Amino acid sequence: MSVCNGDDPRVHDIKTRIRVIPNFPKPGIMFQDITTLLLDAKAFKDTIDLFVDRIEARGFIFGPPIALAIGAKFVPLRKPKKLPGEVISEEYVLEYGRDCLEMHVGAIEPGERALIVDDLVATGGTLCAAMNLLERAGAEVVECACLIELPDLKGRDRLKGKPLYILVEAH
Repeated sequence: MSVCNGDDPRVHDIKTRIRVIPNFPKPGIMFQDITTLLLDAKAFKDTIDLFVDRIEARGFIFGPPIALAIGAKFVPLRKPKKLPGEVISEEYVLEYGRDCLEMHVGAIEPGERALIVDDLVATGGTLCAAMNLLERAGAEVVECACLIELPDLKGRDRLKGKPLYILVEAH
């Protein structure tokens, strides 16, 4: 599902605040830089509002305010060695290399429902790793939500049929 059909004028404003950096982090990648969106308080608030309006919930930048808005806990999934204490991990392949996500042991109780929020879905590697990690901990992943989708890379196709909510498509 996507609201990038232009029905909501906030989506156009959000899209214009995302800077594209060619050939980063390697040649051929058109990096979607959301830091410019975060510098615009209104566009950042509109992004959170659009996600929250959608909830059932919705990276790391968008997840905490959304969790607060809906009264849910926020469980960070981080790169290796960023979380103290005992963690479980999941390795995955990116469009430009390999990576790993970690989560605190015990952060999820078996049977809890989880929504995965990230800034971008490209090949789907990060979302799939997040789903695998949460499901290994016993969670039921009910939906994924991302600010940006790169539909040409077909990451959506790797999500095992999970719903994916997108605000902006980038081609």
